[in-house]
Amino acid sequence: MLFFFDALMEQTLSDLHPNPGWGDTHNQATDMVGKHCILELYDCDPTKLNDEAFLRTTITTAAKRAGATLLNLITHRFEPQGVTGLALLAESHISIHTWPESGYAAVDVFTCGDHTMPEQACAVMRDGLKAGRHALRSFLRETPAAVATVERDPIPMTS
Repeated sequence: MLFFFDALMEQTLSDLHPNPGWGDTHNQATDMVGKHCILELYDCDPTKLNDEAFLRTTITTAAKRAGATLLNLITHRFEPQGVTGLALLAESHISIHTWPESGYAAVDVFTCGDHTMPEQACAVMRDGLKAGRHALRSFLRETPAAVATVERDPIPMTS
């Protein structure tokens, strides 16, 4: 298992396959809804992980670099340490949860549409927090053929 972890840690942002592990045989979906990136940041600068204003600026920059539209940004600094942030994007979201005492941050970037580049947002977060190591998993969110080809009606609201 250690070998797998080491190989994962060596993955770079530009090495991502849009559908890791699926190969050419995956055909259960017809339309891409979006791309989802899960980013683990290790050995980060603890001061930056605990700086709410810095994280707000970094998240805003990450959204812009990804080509996304920032609609709202909410953050909360915990006592004695740690910050949680959530950026609501027109295209979906960016979230971060930090543990300054461990030099760790968990980042989630999900963007819909083919005009956005969530890996670019991940690069901004990684570089801004000065991560010594990182692990990035990326996958496509796709609409199953059964859903994509059927006309859907809203669920009626009951009182």
